[in-house]
Amino acid sequence: MAVTNRLHRSELAVPGSNSRMLEKASSAGADVVFLDLEDAVAPDDKEQARNNIIEALRLYDWAQCAVSVRINGLDTHYCYRDLVDIVEACGDKLDIILIPKVGSAADVCFVTTLLSQIEQAKGFQPINIHVLIETAMGMANVEEIARSCPERMEAMVFGVADYAASVRARTTQIGGANAEYGMLTDPDEKGERSFHWGDQWHFGISRMVAACRAYGLRPIDGPFGDFNDPAGYRAAARRAAALGCEGKWAIHPSQVALANEMFTPTEKEVSRAYRILEAMEQAAKEGKGAVSLDGRLIDAASIRMAENVVTQMQQIEGRSHG
Repeated sequence: MAVTNRLHRSELAVPGSNSRMLEKASSAGADVVFLDLEDAVAPDDKEQARNNIIEALRLYDWAQCAVSVRINGLDTHYCYRDLVDIVEACGDKLDIILIPKVGSAADVCFVTTLLSQIEQAKGFQPINIHVLIETAMGMANVEEIARSCPERMEAMVFGVADYAASVRARTTQIGGANAEYGMLTDPDEKGERSFHWGDQWHFGISRMVAACRAYGLRPIDGPFGDFNDPAGYRAAARRAAALGCEGKWAIHPSQVALANEMFTPTEKEVSRAYRILEAMEQAAKEGKGAVSLDGRLIDAASIRMAENVVTQMQQIEGRSHG
């Protein structure tokens, strides 16, 4: 089995109960589209949503993006039918199964075992797995989960809303800033103090990113609830990118372009990456291990960072020309 190396700047969420959105999803410009059977679908609509997704996978052309299905949680009776019905019917059209509320490696193993049986029975190629880290248990076991299935697991996603509920965080927002999370400075000479907001989700995202990078997975930031706030979305995406995430969810089509923009290297970043590689190539010819560029030291670590930028840009250019 091989895990696919694919672009993942944007992942568009599409409710399986919304036939109109299913029809338009593949042309929305997202790198990945996930068809949702879980939180976006009411209990009475679960079975119909499953049928809608099977029909959409069979009927529409998904060549412009990778396609994923978020199954229901392993603690529900919907889960096994989601896997069996959809993968048996459309396993040759699926790239990814997204598992919600993963709490331990055993959760991943269950889905992997069932997928392997269906694939063998139907002659399908292996389907990759993404996991949602969105509970206190999942975060506590994030390293164990990250190394649980190297032959299938592709990415981890930080599910901020359910994580907030799980740890009983005092917020009702889905992602973004929290005015209650901040610190007071010491008094100045006039006795006045300033209040500085912090990032309530910094620890959770950083821990997930470290686990992903340690075990070769792709870290993805989750939803930003206010789709009427593009500036807020950009800020959240910029923070996630700075921490090492490769992409972010879009819960509305308008957020797809924002995610693609924020997780695409800028011209300045790409230009500097090429200059670093050129400078280090020249240094190697001269027998030097490190050199100065624009007044800053660059070394072997600089090469690795520059190569990451160049590789991602080549993927983006290949997709746009495909």
